Amino acid sequence: MPRSEYVPGSRDDPSVQAATTKALELVADGARIGLGSGRAVWAFIAKLGARRRDGLRIKAVTASLGSTREAQRAGIQLIELGEGGLLDLTIDGADEVAPNFDLVKGRGGAMVRERILAAASASQVIIVGEDKLVHALGERGSVPVEVIPFGEWHAMRELVALGLVPTLRMEPNGSRPLITENGNLIFDCSLSEPMSGGNAARELERALLAVTGVVDTGLFLGTADCVIVGYPDGHAETIFSPAPDGAGTTSRVP
Repeated sequence: MPRSEYVPGSRDDPSVQAATTKALELVADGARIGLGSGRAVWAFIAKLGARRRDGLRIKAVTASLGSTREAQRAGIQLIELGEGGLLDLTIDGADEVAPNFDLVKGRGGAMVRERILAAASASQVIIVGEDKLVHALGERGSVPVEVIPFGEWHAMRELVALGLVPTLRMEPNGSRPLITENGNLIFDCSLSEPMSGGNAARELERALLAVTGVVDTGLFLGTADCVIVGYPDGHAETIFSPAPDGAGTTSRVP
């Protein structure tokens, strides 16, 4: 498909299609899986539904109302978190992926529930197109921070004191602040420059979580066990087990 015929990151993006197809290989019959949120995950859910119709037995827990709707449309049986114990794996997307597998997530607004799914799973698999790969977190956008509404003024003041530029996320039509499914606000925090490495990301995470009223951040540091990267030509790379120097083991898949 010529690049002009699809929107990068959309379901029709060959990069997304390649990554989601490869991710299906990790789903065993009888698996209980977590489903994150976002366009890549929704493309995966559609393919998972097709596999279900072919006889694959699966149950799932979703991280957002959007993913719930997609799973129901695909005929996937949904269960409550904790039903049957630990999930076998969670499939999720990311907004940025650093070489050491550190992630920025949450630009879709479901980061708190996505983190809970990751924590309740034996492994977290991230599916992305190559456009999500960065040299350093913060390279292509802000870091989302979820805040309890009563703490809005205090959190804003503290985020500015940390050297960030926080912007209250609004509904798409701009009429009012976006409210997460947890009933909270999101501040999109711009950085003065991308984070220089894993230590800088961890220092920022600690500082953010220390702010009273902050529920969670979009920094997912060391949570991913596998990243599947799709490319426009239709191939995918599966990257496992990053080494301490930030390099992973890459398998090119035709």
